[in-house]
Amino acid sequence: MLTRKQQELLFYIHERMKETGVPPSFDEMKEALDLASKSGIHRLITALEERGFIRRLPNRARALEILRMPESYVSQQPPPRGFSPSVIEGSLGKKATPEAPVAESDSSTAHVPVMGRIAAGVPISAIQENTHSMSVPAEMLGSGEHYALEVQGDSMIDAGIFDGDTVIIRNINTAAPGDIVVALVNDEEATLKRFRRKGASIALEAANPAYETRIFSSDQVKVQGKLVGLIRRYH
Repeated sequence: MLTRKQQELLFYIHERMKETGVPPSFDEMKEALDLASKSGIHRLITALEERGFIRRLPNRARALEILRMPESYVSQQPPPRGFSPSVIEGSLGKKATPEAPVAESDSSTAHVPVMGRIAAGVPISAIQENTHSMSVPAEMLGSGEHYALEVQGDSMIDAGIFDGDTVIIRNINTAAPGDIVVALVNDEEATLKRFRRKGASIALEAANPAYETRIFSSDQVKVQGKLVGLIRRYH
């Protein structure tokens, strides 16, 4: 029987390996589980190894192998970490006038303002003004205010976000480690990246090995929203 923290760590490692193909670092595990030090992660890893759930591979950095998952795993969804896109494929829906309210048009759809483009690559200028509105499935939104942005670039392709996609953003100014966010850097450039904390600094992490993680002081980055959905059009 696993403790809650042991199970949470096992689920996190499993999901990260499915997502990226490599285990997370001890720093990432510490951050994801909100532990004060890496010694706590060492204890959890040792406990999981002793119980036969994982194996550490010798002479290799960050080398873990998952041997099995709890029997309850199929029915027990892991805690959400980061973003697995809920993709709506096909038409993006009809455009509404720029003055259209952000409100449901019927019980199954809602209108959200489209605020220009967001960089999934090298940051571009900050978010533009409302250009038009689009209809999206109401179940994608949940509570709060939302807006849409058109993705430009390929830095988030390993998270399932491609150039030309439209992302749906919940308008909030806070984020948890692993969230994919709209980040405004130095009040002048906006980018779509995974949010991390590195001590007193903030890391904006790409989901493409061709792009480097960018580190900023906390006063340089403002979170302007969290990714909640994605719409893809095929031509």
